[in-house]
This record gives sequence, structure tokens and C-alpha cells, in this order.
Amino acid sequence: MLRGQYAPSANAFCEDFCESLEALVTNAEPPGAADDGTEPDPRFTFANERTFLAWSRTALALVVAGLGVVQLLPPFPGVPWGRHVLGVPLIVFGAVVAVVAYGEWVRSQRALRHGRPLPRSVMPQLLAAVITAIAVIAAVVVLVSALR
Repeated sequence: MLRGQYAPSANAFCEDFCESLEALVTNAEPPGAADDGTEPDPRFTFANERTFLAWSRTALALVVAGLGVVQLLPPFPGVPWGRHVLGVPLIVFGAVVAVVAYGEWVRSQRALRHGRPLPRSVMPQLLAAVITAIAVIAAVVVLVSALR
């Protein structure tokens, strides 16, 4: 087979994919918010988006930390389940943060469009509670490992 034999279909696929991706990016309004309310000051919209992106980075960091704990951390002596009991909750919590961050972005965007006060975020309390719980679990795993 010649190298460029499948190029037309590959190019068509790429063009279709790029058009679909562009439509997703340019029409990224929260559901139900595109047609109702008024367009807020772009600075507020961008600030809301930056907040969402910051929580998305936090979610990604949690997932990567969980994977690192499970895959790269040496086993705890006498506690074979230690890495999983620490890493898996980090991975799951990273997914939760990503989903909740999107929900908060939608709620804030709607509030901006309707001139209402911004809703309170549950993210700081949620993050603090889960990280505290994981720290306590880590301390227990380390202590159990040291006693064996």
C-alpha cells in the first residue's frame, strides 16, 4: 500500500473532528444559560472560568497523586493494602472534584447572567475534609507499618 493511499479519508475525518471540536469549544455555555439572562461583563465570565480551571488542575493533581501512591510508592512493611487505601481515595476524590467544579461553574455562570449573588462554594470545605481524612488514614497506615 502506498503511504498516501488513505489520506483523503483521514483528512476528511480530521476536518470533521476539528469542526466538531470547534463547535464544542465555541458553544461551551452552561446548559440552560445560553439563552436566558444577559451577557455578564467578560471579566467576570473569565474569572469564573479561571476558577473552574484551577479546580480542574486540583482534580488532575489528586488523580496523579493517587496513581503515584499506588504505583510508585514502595509497599509499607506489614501493610500490603496501605498504598491502595491511600491512593484509591485520592483518585476517586479527583473525579469528584472535577464533576463538582463543573457544577459550580454552571451555577456561578447562571447567577452572573441573572444578576444574582454568586452561590457559596462547597469546594473548600469538601477539599479540607477529604484531605484531613486521607492524612489521618496515612498516619494510621504509617503507625501500623512501624509497629509490625
